[in-house]
Amino acid sequence: MSVDSRALAWATLAHKRLPSAAQVALLREFGNPDAVLAAPRARVACLTSQAVADVVAAPLAADVLEPTARWLDDPAHQVVAWDDSDYPAALLELPGAPLALFILGRRELLGRSALAIVGSRHATPQGLETAREFSRALAREGLTIVSGLALGIDAAAHEGALDTDASTIAVVGTGLDRVYPARNRALAQRIAGRGLLVSEYLPGTPARKEHFPQRNRLISGLARGVLVVEATLSSGSLITARLAGDQGREVFAIPGSIHSPFSKGCHKLIRDGAKLVETAQDVLDELRGTRSAPHEPASVKGARSHTRDGKLLHAMGYDPVTIDTLVARTKAPAESITAELVTLELAGSVCALPGGLWQRAAGSGA
Repeated sequence: MSVDSRALAWATLAHKRLPSAAQVALLREFGNPDAVLAAPRARVACLTSQAVADVVAAPLAADVLEPTARWLDDPAHQVVAWDDSDYPAALLELPGAPLALFILGRRELLGRSALAIVGSRHATPQGLETAREFSRALAREGLTIVSGLALGIDAAAHEGALDTDASTIAVVGTGLDRVYPARNRALAQRIAGRGLLVSEYLPGTPARKEHFPQRNRLISGLARGVLVVEATLSSGSLITARLAGDQGREVFAIPGSIHSPFSKGCHKLIRDGAKLVETAQDVLDELRGTRSAPHEPASVKGARSHTRDGKLLHAMGYDPVTIDTLVARTKAPAESITAELVTLELAGSVCALPGGLWQRAAGSGA
């Protein structure tokens, strides 16, 4: 077995499930997962907490990472980590951004402009055809279609885009050595060949109820917007739509019969401010009219788009500031600002000062 040691180190650190702020602090201090895992416990405790230091120092059982090592033995199986140039910049802005993404398929799709299409698992035949038609039309216009590999609307959305160059990304709630639901195994194999499978969960991770709402933030995070095709009032698609709105993404919904329970979720979204769409062109016109650009690949080492076009540097001014001050000035979450500051520090645009202060580096512009 010849396993990529770097990928395994990222997977090991990801397995520790450290708080996001602790991950940022440790990687900023030590530079890479190997160094974090080998760091003196006292130093880790000083930077974070004793509880975090105990977790970092605790050895993993021999069999814990075995499924991951076995999965990584296949060169087609890859890890995209925070320090990779093609780690999606938009995900770095999420609270609790995954340290590593496990992927199988066309890695370049992570950098494509994308739209998420989601909806009911128990969709009507008309809803399934609508999802396929919208997906196919939008993918032909260059939008990669993101969904969650669930039965119903998700599967139809993947199917509609698979034969286009833009193709599709399936974000799953298990390790990539498993397929859930099993009925979508053939579809998952097709996506691995022509699109991209993505998971934040280590190989060997089974389907758990709590994973699916959690992965929804990645579905919306990878896309410029979310289109809900059919949804009941209890549908998990409404969670994805809410997350999209929280992340500053566009939310679209297709209306339906007032008598159908599968229309009620979409109608609620429209009442709450989602864009009512009747054709794929409606979605394209709305996206082209927004100021959002297709996601650019970015990295912890030098993300350009992660700086929000210099807004954070502008908010810093030229004097030392605290993160709390930047939160007040930008109205952005503290975790998002911390991640941006780390990116800017590694790019040489800002520097950390004693006492929790940050200052713009000389010659940083903006």
